[in-house]
Amino acid sequence: MTTALTAGRIAALLGLLVAGTATGLAGWLVVDLWFPAGLLLAVLALLGLFLGARIALGGGLGVGVAAAGWFLSYVLLGVPRPEGDFLLGSSGMGMYAYLLGGSAVAVICATMRGPVEPPVSASKPG
Repeated sequence: MTTALTAGRIAALLGLLVAGTATGLAGWLVVDLWFPAGLLLAVLALLGLFLGARIALGGGLGVGVAAAGWFLSYVLLGVPRPEGDFLLGSSGMGMYAYLLGGSAVAVICATMRGPVEPPVSASKPG
């Protein structure tokens, strides 16, 4: 399925990039604040964002753009500053679990099939 990049679609992609960045920032804060429950909440927020992007744009492109925004914020918040400290502290394993969980959710949402897409068949028709 090929769709043209219209002005509305480009605006939606830019909105998803910003939403992914905001979700990444909020997730980083929540994971540090309430570790076990915050991790679950942050990954569920990513699931909602990625699934909504998949449904809104009808394909994996929306998921990829939202995941790029999320990963961009994750990397920028985790890089040490010139002073030697971090912009936001990390609780160790929680941030790695957030990275792994968010990546897994992004891959699942990007590769899933929609309800209107036909099932994949190994046999050739005819």
